[in-house]
Amino acid sequence: MTSQADYDAWNAGQSYDHYMGRWSRKVASRFLDWLDAPDNADWLEIGCGTGALTSNILEMCKPASVLATDASEGFVAHAQDAIDDPRATFITATAQELPAASRSVDVVTSGLVLNFVPDLKAGLLEMQRVLRRGGILSFYVWDYPGGGIDFIDRFWKAAASLDPKAADLDEGARFPFCTEDGLAGLCAEAGIDRPDVQAITIATEFPDFEAFWHPFTLGAGPAPGYCMSLSAEDRGALKARLAETLGGHGPVKLSARAWAVKSRIPE
Repeated sequence: MTSQADYDAWNAGQSYDHYMGRWSRKVASRFLDWLDAPDNADWLEIGCGTGALTSNILEMCKPASVLATDASEGFVAHAQDAIDDPRATFITATAQELPAASRSVDVVTSGLVLNFVPDLKAGLLEMQRVLRRGGILSFYVWDYPGGGIDFIDRFWKAAASLDPKAADLDEGARFPFCTEDGLAGLCAEAGIDRPDVQAITIATEFPDFEAFWHPFTLGAGPAPGYCMSLSAEDRGALKARLAETLGGHGPVKLSARAWAVKSRIPE
């Protein structure tokens, strides 16, 4: 039986970069402006992926060090090849078992990953364990339930109109807690007091429909994984339905919204 996670193909770093990387970089920059972390801090990143947030931390935040982790060996290798900075170290590790001593980092962060962690509460507890007193716990996730990533929301709605079972694979159905109230509630369960939760919105623009469609054919991520599991005939029908919905000519201008969370550990 096919499960929701069967389409979560996260190993192909280059393909994922074409699918989400450009938007990940845009939201990472906005997130770090909002986070306003101190200079010369020791950072730990959960789920570095292709390095979108890692590279922005190195460029924008003047860190002393960045320990970037990801559960995917393929993503770690991709990010390590892409980022040549002596302040950055890359390690394959899960959010539930971070490779750092207790009270050893100043900022722990995660970009667009925590909703995929099997035990999110355990991950949040680990984030608190590694932080020094006065340190900053932070992360952000896409607003899937609110249709926050418009181009993914359009994809799943078109897919479900042709294949009703596709509705169960939609990240909005899979991650109902990715809302302002849901994230605040998860933080409370993990003992994170009065988190600051903020919406971050970016524009996602494609020069034409083919540029919009192509990343869904690369197989990296839930929607592309589903797309490439279809027969050529069914994939063609899905493409035609999306073209009909979005218009087959001219630029495709949409938006994407993430929820960002930050909290300072008491001194």
